[in-house]
Amino acid sequence: MSTDRPRFYSIIVPSYNRQEEIRELIESFTRLDFPPQRYELIIADDGSTDQTEALVREYQDRLDLDLKFFRQENRGPGAARNMGMEKARGDFFIFVDSDCTAAPQWLSAIDQALSEEQADAFGGPDSYRDDFPPLLKAINYSMTSFITTGGIRGHKKKRLGKYYPRSFNMGLSREVYQKIGGFGSLRHGQDIEFSHRIIRSGAKVILIPEAVVYHKRRTSLKKFFRQVFNWGVARINLYKIDPAMLELVHVLPALVTLAFLLVLVLSVFIHPLAVLLGWLIAAGGAVLLLSGVHAAVQYREPVLALLVPLVMPIQIIGYGLGFLLSYFRRVILNQGEWTGFRKRYYN
Repeated sequence: MSTDRPRFYSIIVPSYNRQEEIRELIESFTRLDFPPQRYELIIADDGSTDQTEALVREYQDRLDLDLKFFRQENRGPGAARNMGMEKARGDFFIFVDSDCTAAPQWLSAIDQALSEEQADAFGGPDSYRDDFPPLLKAINYSMTSFITTGGIRGHKKKRLGKYYPRSFNMGLSREVYQKIGGFGSLRHGQDIEFSHRIIRSGAKVILIPEAVVYHKRRTSLKKFFRQVFNWGVARINLYKIDPAMLELVHVLPALVTLAFLLVLVLSVFIHPLAVLLGWLIAAGGAVLLLSGVHAAVQYREPVLALLVPLVMPIQIIGYGLGFLLSYFRRVILNQGEWTGFRKRYYN
C-alpha cells in the first residue's frame, strides 16, 4: 500500500434477517469521529427475507455515508464476508457483526494503531452499552471475565491462550487477503480458522484495546446456551483442521464439565465422593456469588448479582458439553464435521 495517501477502509457487515440490528449499527456510524470519505460501509446480506434492503436503501438516500448493499442467496456468514471483500475497494477490510454498534472512537483508534505499529491485521474487544438490558450485561460480564473467556478474547493484557481476532471486530490488509484467501466453510469457528491463517502467513497482528464495539450477543439464556454449545463443537472442528488451534485453555471447560458429571453420578454410590461433590458445589457457588457481586458493583446493576451466577455456569457447561460430544463424534468415532445446533440458530 502506498504511504502517500491516507488508508481507506471497507467495513463489511454480514447480515441475515437483522433489520433492527442493522438500523442501530448504521446509526452508530453517523456518530464516528472519523472522516466519512475515508471508509465505506458494506452490508453483505445473506439472503434476508425481512426489510433489511429497504432499510439500507432508505439510509442511502438520506445519509452522507458511503453505504453499500450487496445480496447473495443464503450461504452463511463466511460466504457473505467473502462477497463483501470481493466487492470492497478498501486498502483494509474490517469485519463487524450485525449485532454490534461502533463506539465513536472505534475507527480512529484503528487508524492510529495501524499507522503507528505498521500492522497487517488487528482485533479489538467487544463491550456493552449502558442501555443494554440486565441479561445482556450479565452475558457480557461472563464473556469478558478472566475466569471464563476474557483471557483469550482480547479483554485482558495477560492472556491465557494465543490471541485470535474474532469476526465481531477484526480487520486485515488487502495484501494479506490476497495472500491467504477468504473465510472457509466452517459454520462456526470460521473466524478462528481465518485468524489462524493470517497469523501463519507471517502478518503482524495486533490487539487494539481502544477499538471497542458494543455487542448485543444472544438475547435469551436458551440462545446463549446454544451459542456456547456450538463454540465447543467448533473447537474440535478447528482441531481436526490443525491441532495447533487447540490449547489447554480450550479444554478446561470440558474437563470441569466432565469431572462434575462423573462426581455427580459416582457420588450416588460412593459416600466420600458425595462429600467431595458438596465441597465442589460450595466452592463453585462462592466463586459465582463473588462474581455476581463484582458485576453488580462494576455495572451498577444490582440484579446482576443474581443473573451472573446463572449465566457463567451456562457458558462453561454449555461449551463443555459441545466440546465433549464433538470430541466423541469426531475423534473417537472418526465422523465428519458436525455443526451442533443448526435449526433456527440465527433466528
